[in-house]
Amino acid sequence: MKHRGRHRRRRRGKALRATLAGTALALTAAATLISTSQATDADDPGALKPLTASEETAPLRLSEDHVPPEWLDRLSSEMGGPVGVRAVLDDTDGSLRGAESCTDDDRRALPVEPAATRAYCWDGADVEGWRPGAVTTSGDADDDGRWGPSRVVLSAWSRDGTTADGTAADSPAVPAAGAGRGLARVAFIDAGDPDDLRYTWAQLAVPVAGGRDYRGLVSPVTGMVWYQDKLLVTAGRGDGSALYVYDVDRVQRATVDGATVGRVPGGWSAAGARYVLPAVAAYRTAGADAPRPGGISLDRSTAPDSLVAHEAVPEDHDGPTRLWRYAFDDGGARAGLLATDPLLKAEPVSAYETELTHVHSVLSYGAGWYLGRTTGTADERGTLWRQDTEGARPTRCGADETHRCWSGPSESLSYWQETGEVWSQSGRMLFALPLESVDGSLD
Repeated sequence: MKHRGRHRRRRRGKALRATLAGTALALTAAATLISTSQATDADDPGALKPLTASEETAPLRLSEDHVPPEWLDRLSSEMGGPVGVRAVLDDTDGSLRGAESCTDDDRRALPVEPAATRAYCWDGADVEGWRPGAVTTSGDADDDGRWGPSRVVLSAWSRDGTTADGTAADSPAVPAAGAGRGLARVAFIDAGDPDDLRYTWAQLAVPVAGGRDYRGLVSPVTGMVWYQDKLLVTAGRGDGSALYVYDVDRVQRATVDGATVGRVPGGWSAAGARYVLPAVAAYRTAGADAPRPGGISLDRSTAPDSLVAHEAVPEDHDGPTRLWRYAFDDGGARAGLLATDPLLKAEPVSAYETELTHVHSVLSYGAGWYLGRTTGTADERGTLWRQDTEGARPTRCGADETHRCWSGPSESLSYWQETGEVWSQSGRMLFALPLESVDGSLD
């Protein structure tokens, strides 16, 4: 296992690309045909507009709050101590299927152009009633692409239903996110063998009652970044938090297979998952009207590495949409946390406005911002744009005049720098493709 303060190697390994043969990535005719009703795309959003005035950037400030260490220690002790990521990976719940074994309906969620070079689908029974969310990888966690000896993908899901409802909790550091429907969980996927991806579920939780119990996180996970030993996850609107912070070195075993979350007679339950990941901190927005991160991703092209975000907005929002970034702290004692001032305030280091609407995913690398945009209903394809301060270009759909050839409502873009791949998830499909193929498809 890697530890905080370790020396991080700045190198690129050889790209690991698993090419699916023949029809494995060939979408059905229904999947590749784009209806004439989709022929009109969004207007050119033009260049990004930098936001520099204090009244424009101040609402983006975050406050960092920590769960009391004694709470975490008590919970860890009473649950029998944490286990490592490798132990979780070895305790498999199931396997993903290669694209050639997925249904036509599932494969319709894949992008048409640029095409995925890896694609997998979830067993429908295992994710029935759950909504797919964000993706991050060990390529985010460390620049050599591994966590210890392992290549790992994390895939977030939440139960269909409500978002955070603001139920009060005992911790002033991490306010409650409600209970019942909307529980969020993460699959730890062993990606060491590209032909055999195996996963294990862990319930995202929040310590309560002085660390003597925990409750489930109730939030759609539209953004997630694993950086060093921390996992940053977007929070729902109901509890005042913008991001929750988890420590992957604090994964705990559940001891009771029950439908509830928390302490139960005889032990600890995690809504059917066999592992629990308790939050260690949270970031709150600066005020009730402050924008909230909708999607987040890691940018390793900056110094220091940075967290980028797009604004979460209602479906009827007609723009503009704000984009911004925070620097990560490069001190060993604060591994995986955002850079803050002495009052634990995280200030944005840059911010922009885009005229693009319905933004559902964000990635930044070099000078470009890659923005996934949904269009129309969930059955319609989206568009993928590359935008900067000079202008904007969408990926094109071959000879078709439309630019609607990206996946459906994909809520995540994660760049694995060591392999050159962008990972995403749409419907029951988890997929990857080279960033260079995105750039090569720009109109």
